Amino acid sequence: MKILLACEFSGIVREEFAKLGHDAWSCDLLQTEIPGNHYQGYLEDFIGEGSEWDMIIGFPPCTHLAVSGARWFKEKIKDGRQQYAINFFMMIANRNCKKICIENPVSVMSTKWRKPDQIIQPWQFGHGETKKTCLWLKGLPLLKPTNIVEGRYPRVWLESGSKDNPKWKRRSRTYLGIAKAMAEQWS
Repeated sequence: MKILLACEFSGIVREEFAKLGHDAWSCDLLQTEIPGNHYQGYLEDFIGEGSEWDMIIGFPPCTHLAVSGARWFKEKIKDGRQQYAINFFMMIANRNCKKICIENPVSVMSTKWRKPDQIIQPWQFGHGETKKTCLWLKGLPLLKPTNIVEGRYPRVWLESGSKDNPKWKRRSRTYLGIAKAMAEQWS
């Protein structure tokens, strides 16, 4: 399959699909952390109409959508940042592709568009951590947990950031267990 990983700089999910023989491409404004098929630039310039892809998995920025930042919503609504983020999210959702997954934390998209099809946690896929992650699905089955583990704590929220490895970057990387489950179950 030809698969687009939209807004994925890490290359983690892309490489799990590539290992299974798929023509997987990531696209992000940032360069990829793992060498491979990657378009560095605007998603709008790369995504096309959608029909040229067999599957699109999108990880749109959540900065202006996540309810964890609700105290700043009034300002973000007023200056248009939230509406821009909603439009970007919907640009992926509305592509002419038969299989689409959009991943984001709990966000305004549950009321602005629709509730997610599934909410997953890293501890369901071999990582003893909590990070409630919503999946909006089109033409794809729900992910089945692959390795339920103990040690459920919010590690990424408790860590401090650095200039070279900021907290936002660590928070946005997909856990390997989830990436493997996506590739194995959706191939």
